Amino acid sequence: MASPLHNHGGDAFPSRPPFPELHHHRRSRLHFLILLIRIVTFGFALAAVIVTATISSPSWLRFNSFRFLLAANAIVAAYALFETCAAVYQILTGGATLFPEPMQLLFDFAHDQAFAYMAVAAGAAWAADARRVRGQGACEGGFCVKADVAVAMGFAAFVFLALTALITGYRIAGYLTTGSGRQQIR
Repeated sequence: MASPLHNHGGDAFPSRPPFPELHHHRRSRLHFLILLIRIVTFGFALAAVIVTATISSPSWLRFNSFRFLLAANAIVAAYALFETCAAVYQILTGGATLFPEPMQLLFDFAHDQAFAYMAVAAGAAWAADARRVRGQGACEGGFCVKADVAVAMGFAAFVFLALTALITGYRIAGYLTTGSGRQQIR
């Protein structure tokens, strides 16, 4: 046991982190990083929706995979916009979440993963059909190029969703370890 002389009069296990301002700074950087990634995810997913929706050729309507690509990117864009607003709220309120903290962490983690898988599945499904369309020589009016751009944007949204899933997984681990995502892991 540490003597009061060696511990400067404090107890052996301080109740707060040794440098709370440093911990607060790290936490706010993490919140800003999450916000930045959410904004980038929203931008890529929205761009994919816009590119997909502006294809003038009606031939894309006959492909379920292409409609799935449009729907998946629209859902990812809506989710990313919601999470962007939630991240802004969290930053403005100093760490408060929309839902109770454990529910918010699980909500974010589960949805990040589910929508990331949906985005990559939609891109993969269309990529298989796109190869078949090219083989038949049915790429009229820049259809295939725009579709490929939409797939690339959707894959980029997937990458950033996967990155946020890693970060939210880290936050869950911190919560399970300390009992709060706001405490420092020692």
